Amino acid sequence: MRHLINILDLSTAEIDKLIDIADDIIRHPQIYGDVCHGKILATLFYEPSTRTRLSFESAMLSLGGEVLGFSEQSSSSAAKGESVADTAVMVSGYSDIIAMRHPKEGAPIVAAMHSSVPIINAGDGGHYHPTQTLTDLMTIRHEMGRFDNLTVGLCGDLRFGRTVHSLISAMSRYMGIKFVLISPEELRLPYFVKGKYIIDKGFEYCESKSLEEVIGELDILYMTRIQKERFVSEDEYFRLKDSYILTPEKMALAKKDMIVLHPLPRVNEISVAVDDDPRACYFKQARNGRYIRMALIAKLLGLIATDVNEPQEQAEEIITDKFTCRNSRCITSTEQELPQQFKLTDKENNIWRCRYCETRAE
Repeated sequence: MRHLINILDLSTAEIDKLIDIADDIIRHPQIYGDVCHGKILATLFYEPSTRTRLSFESAMLSLGGEVLGFSEQSSSSAAKGESVADTAVMVSGYSDIIAMRHPKEGAPIVAAMHSSVPIINAGDGGHYHPTQTLTDLMTIRHEMGRFDNLTVGLCGDLRFGRTVHSLISAMSRYMGIKFVLISPEELRLPYFVKGKYIIDKGFEYCESKSLEEVIGELDILYMTRIQKERFVSEDEYFRLKDSYILTPEKMALAKKDMIVLHPLPRVNEISVAVDDDPRACYFKQARNGRYIRMALIAKLLGLIATDVNEPQEQAEEIITDKFTCRNSRCITSTEQELPQQFKLTDKENNIWRCRYCETRAE
């Protein structure tokens, strides 16, 4: 049994094959209409969602399966205090596969530790969002024809942007990538992403506060919204929320073949006047999400062959209850019964990080 918690749980060969299958589903939907007959997908969404939840449900229904679940925490037993671990044990008895979104970082890892069916991380706080990244990669391959030798600009909330974190980790496995990180000082990319996937791997990168100054060098512009739900201070959110707005005037400074992606929903960071620009690919991107999730569900249920070697799991050195995670967004901050587990991520420098949220041990 395999789970998808981080995009790196899939090899690049597996990702290519999943995109191939998604493309085949688009061309021949009738072939796949009964693949998941008799199977049930549970959607456990502790946070609001439109595209991700509905695309998962649409994907499963299009494969001939069934769907059950909840769309907000208040309508589940979590409102009564039920733990993620207990929910995973219980729901895995009612379903064949689970897609889970949670505001606390590391919650899907806890679910995977206790579930008897595959867990798909549909977004955990400001940590990762691997199925959005599959959607991003499918769109990039369709529009650019390659993953190598691209200048990728990521703009907006890079601190809490789980879609940004997942995309950077995915693109760090390809050659010739340059990252351009565009954000206000307060929302810069956290070091657990920048250090691990950019600096340590030797990728060229730059950081800028100005979209206009760098847009002309980009092959891909990945816009993100400033996420109100991640801020403790509402005043800080309102101060930063309009930091970047993509307009036709800014698009005029970009390459003719640059593409614009956005995980959606947008608030006002992309003007509606940009929607008619042929380089605007965010609605194509959203549609692709249905098909790549169809391919993923069928793969994790073992109902289609990917014909590639599965990645070998590397044993991690983990210690328990030696450190305490200080990240208030970590699942351990609210579920006190969870063991404090840390993994060794840099043996040479003796760096340990929380197994759930990757915060460095002090």
